[in-house]
Amino acid sequence: MSIYVGNLSYEVREDDLKQVFAEYGVVNRVQLPTDRETGRVRGFAFVEMGTEAEEAAAIEALDGAEWMGRDLKVNKAKPREERGPSRGGGNWGNKGGSSRRY
Repeated sequence: MSIYVGNLSYEVREDDLKQVFAEYGVVNRVQLPTDRETGRVRGFAFVEMGTEAEEAAAIEALDGAEWMGRDLKVNKAKPREERGPSRGGGNWGNKGGSSRRY
């Protein structure tokens, strides 16, 4: 299982998260997604800990806690939803006309 950590400061680094969560048990992995274009942290992370009990302790202690000037949102991560193949988007073939289709 994994923990979702939201409302993170954009200055946070993986080592920062490891230190905070290590107070509640073994940290197996930290994922800190970044924006593809800018490389900037996206403001959320996923933390995997050694046991469910350690995860529960971290969630209980850190959800709503202020850290790095932000109120953290910490809960069990929901399973990632499978997305179908991209069907494109936008209105590529519309050269300035109405985007409505009838």
